[in-house]
Amino acid sequence: MGQRIKSGLFAVIFILSVVAVVMRSSPLQAQTNLSPQPTSELRGVWLTNIDSDVLFDRDRLRTSLQTLHNLNFNTVYPTVWNWGYTLYPSKVAARVIGKSLDPTPGLQGRDILQEIVTQGHQKGLTVIPWFEFGLMAPADSLLAKNRPQWLTSRSDGSKIVKEGTHNRVWLSPFRPDVQEFIQDLIVEIVKNYDIDGIQFDDHFGLPSELGYDAYTVALYKKEHRGKAPSKNPKDPEWVRWRANKITDFMKRVFTAIKANKRNCIVSVAPNPQRFSYEYFLADWQKWERMGLVEDLVLQIYRNDLNVFISELEYPEVKAARQHIPVSIGILSGLKNRSVPMQQIKTQVQKVRDAGGKRSYRQFAGVSFFFYETLWNISPEKALERQAGFQEIFPTPATYPSLLAGWKG
Repeated sequence: MGQRIKSGLFAVIFILSVVAVVMRSSPLQAQTNLSPQPTSELRGVWLTNIDSDVLFDRDRLRTSLQTLHNLNFNTVYPTVWNWGYTLYPSKVAARVIGKSLDPTPGLQGRDILQEIVTQGHQKGLTVIPWFEFGLMAPADSLLAKNRPQWLTSRSDGSKIVKEGTHNRVWLSPFRPDVQEFIQDLIVEIVKNYDIDGIQFDDHFGLPSELGYDAYTVALYKKEHRGKAPSKNPKDPEWVRWRANKITDFMKRVFTAIKANKRNCIVSVAPNPQRFSYEYFLADWQKWERMGLVEDLVLQIYRNDLNVFISELEYPEVKAARQHIPVSIGILSGLKNRSVPMQQIKTQVQKVRDAGGKRSYRQFAGVSFFFYETLWNISPEKALERQAGFQEIFPTPATYPSLLAGWKG
């Protein structure tokens, strides 16, 4: 009997010591030092086919969505238009480009958008396809070769725009046939898939040095009594005219989306306003005021914490927060640029802290660019990174949709 009691005491002591260790290392315990957890918060991540394998294998995709669900993410932004191809079977692309689907082997015989919608919804994830390349295409793409008249240029006639080491060209957003093609792609997605929304970014605009193609110059002259546009691409009136034309196109796209699926959220993930407007002619502040944006995810990819915080305080950001859910895009890393988990935690906390000050609504949440760098591309161990995200999101939260009565 004495031996059994002694053994029992040892067992109790062992169990208590294990519990103590677990509590010390528990993400939930660590979370008590942070702000109270919101019950409604955007917790998103972009899924792309650049520097990432997540989309190219059914099982890998399924496992990745399950992991996101387990770590209390609630939103995915999968790319659907990239490198001059659609990543879903598209009749519109087949007609214009000559191929209905990106020819990468891992995508053949599949519809990854349908996979993500089906599996994502089963796991409670909000699915908002990302129209990543917008009006941009690789210079050697079939689209550029098949429709050379659609490409716009600088004042010297050159068309190539460098993006890193890649040669890009841009479709003119001022041409009716280009607008029809882009809008047809978007409507095709909205009509054929049970998506929760669709997202655009600065690539729905145009690099401000472009716009000197013959069609656009002729249109400008027609509306300015024969006067040609300024040779200075940053001329305020020339910038404003092109930005307003892109805004008109955005309005038509918004109307077409709503005509086909009223509850489809129109999301925009731009850079800060002054950069988007000056460098990409994307006047998202105006779009938001016109009611064309129902979900704003502002890209603030900054290492300097003071700069990061200052970007949260701009007047147009505060104004948008009064009308719609405004979230912050945080860089979780790039292929050749790792971001420490501690920096990610700090930035998320600063976004949460910035909410609710004075009379302004809280930020609606955060989204990370991009999936592979959450824990697969990092010098830090994957399990340690996942534990870090579990600390950030220890409990589930609902997606803060304006259409579902978001309160802020």
